[in-house]
Amino acid sequence: MGGLKEGSYVLIEGEPCRIVEYTRSKPGKHGSAKARVVAVGVFDGVKRSIVSPVSAQVEVPVIEKRTGQVVSVGSGVLQLMDLETYDVFEISLPAEPQIRDGLTSGVEVEYWVVLNRKKIIRMKGS
Repeated sequence: MGGLKEGSYVLIEGEPCRIVEYTRSKPGKHGSAKARVVAVGVFDGVKRSIVSPVSAQVEVPVIEKRTGQVVSVGSGVLQLMDLETYDVFEISLPAEPQIRDGLTSGVEVEYWVVLNRKKIIRMKGS
């Protein structure tokens, strides 16, 4: 836990989260230093926190950053084609209005694959 910092990613309760706050306490007379991590879920936006010794092991998710092109936009979902493998799949519309409003057919986006789940992060070229 000692190697974590704000902005990095960690698994809390099986959910990939981005660290927004990291505090470290001094070691006490009979105990080791503790670290408190506050993180926000990548997919659900829920705030989670863990407190454990600095020497404890934590799981870090593997984030695969990929590029795709929007094929079609439906109600609540859109079809996306990966630009490397040319696989076409459905993905839910992002909750962020600045991304969702600009999604039209032919737009290139960056999406992340984390623990076999996909999320659109941003539009390319903007």
